[in-house]
Amino acid sequence: MRTCLDRLIALSHMDGPSVRNEAEYVASRLEVCRIDGRISNDAYLDAGIIQGALDMIANHIEMGVEQSEVQRLIREQVERAIRLEQKHPGIDKAVEEGR
Repeated sequence: MRTCLDRLIALSHMDGPSVRNEAEYVASRLEVCRIDGRISNDAYLDAGIIQGALDMIANHIEMGVEQSEVQRLIREQVERAIRLEQKHPGIDKAVEEGR
């Protein structure tokens, strides 16, 4: 999850479709990882908060929210992803292995 967010932060300008694509990727990978038993149901549910936040951030971008606010919202999710990885070690790797 952290890697997904780092990808977005690295963009010089975040747009709605880029953030939405990342949200869709996260959603699909979480589902595959859950079905395959790579992550627990608890990890799946906990990570869904970040995926939902990415959808919300994409909506904000499309409504014209300033990039500084978008960056702040993404940084909040980075903090959440750090806590998620501490609670569910290996979730970031499991999600990223689908790229």
